[in-house]
Amino acid sequence: MHDIRLIRDDPEGFDAALARRGEGPVAKEILALDEERRALTTRLQEMQARRNEASKAIGQAMGQGDRDKAEELKAEVAQIKQEMPAIEARERELGEKLTDMLARIPNLPADDVPDGADESDNVEISSWGEKRDFAFEPREHADIAPALGMDFETGARLSGARFTFLRGDMARLHRALGQFMIDRQTKEYGYTENNPPVLVRDEAMYGTDKLPKFAEDSFRTTDDRWLIPTSEVSLTASVMGEILDEDALPMRLTGLTLCFRSEAGAAGKDTRGFIRQHQFEKCELVSIVRPGDSEAEHERMTEAAEAILQALGLPYRKMLLCTGDMGFGARKTYDLEVWLPGQGAYREISSCSNTGDFQARRMNARYRPEGSKKTEFVHTLNGSGLAVGRTLVAVIENYQQEDGSVLVPDALAPYMGGVTKLEPAA
Repeated sequence: MHDIRLIRDDPEGFDAALARRGEGPVAKEILALDEERRALTTRLQEMQARRNEASKAIGQAMGQGDRDKAEELKAEVAQIKQEMPAIEARERELGEKLTDMLARIPNLPADDVPDGADESDNVEISSWGEKRDFAFEPREHADIAPALGMDFETGARLSGARFTFLRGDMARLHRALGQFMIDRQTKEYGYTENNPPVLVRDEAMYGTDKLPKFAEDSFRTTDDRWLIPTSEVSLTASVMGEILDEDALPMRLTGLTLCFRSEAGAAGKDTRGFIRQHQFEKCELVSIVRPGDSEAEHERMTEAAEAILQALGLPYRKMLLCTGDMGFGARKTYDLEVWLPGQGAYREISSCSNTGDFQARRMNARYRPEGSKKTEFVHTLNGSGLAVGRTLVAVIENYQQEDGSVLVPDALAPYMGGVTKLEPAA
């Protein structure tokens, strides 16, 4: 959500920043609505003041025996009462329309975000790891994994497309990855582990900018709750409506949860394999910080996600997203893209974003600086540390052997109960 005062102060600058994201100008329409609403608010305040003043004067006129004056004032009060509901309704209508407009406008990009139309304009910041030199032609995970316990057919038979049934050591490897991630983020990077609800109300989805724009990309239950598309929603919204003490910041929260996405906006993409599922697990990272700390926290969060890839020995590159490829709520985003030798391509495995005060304004999440009576909006950040299913895919493709087996990375040994290799079924 945007601060209407910034739009009033610099409408041209606001439109120019939106134009960097490929959005058309909106400041003129917003300010017209704002001006009309504010005029009605002023009119209502004047009417209320006059109604109170006239009501008081009625008693005085009656006390002085001036019945004509009293009747005149009564008629004026009645007229005000008759006119106010329509004005109040119009003011409310304009307020709702203005709020809806502001809620549908994406965050403004940070100054150092490169301009661009799509992912082809993203900028590589760094890369890590050596791509394995295979003595055979590496295969995609969808060709290797079925013999190792990644059962696409049963998943589809039970639930439809984009659901998968993991069996045996494949299921154990998936669990080991998630446990490894959550342990690393809590022990090495100081994130506090949480087990939040995966069903949330409208307010939580709205506050984390998933509503109204992305309703079709999420699953809604029959009692009007939402299955979370990411635990960013639950973790970030845990401070919704709160006024935090400054010494409580930074808050660093993590959770390993199921996530659910309808993928309505991704029709036809990654329909083969385990890359894009309706149900998946993710180790989420969320930070709640003071405004002046969010840029440094963004770098720290991204490093925490990178550390998982490095520990697993998975080559990757760090990309700074351009204005045309950033998410709706982000002001700056780094994507980590892992190398998949079977596909011969880098694929996104983590996205770490600084949203500034964009979500905090929607959630009314604030803090009180020490020694100040005034409150300020916090800054929120979110990232994947990492997406478990995509990491499983990366392990399968990077650790595959010519005989169809897959070696277990050394970092996962404590979680695998002695299993060092996934062997294909006979």
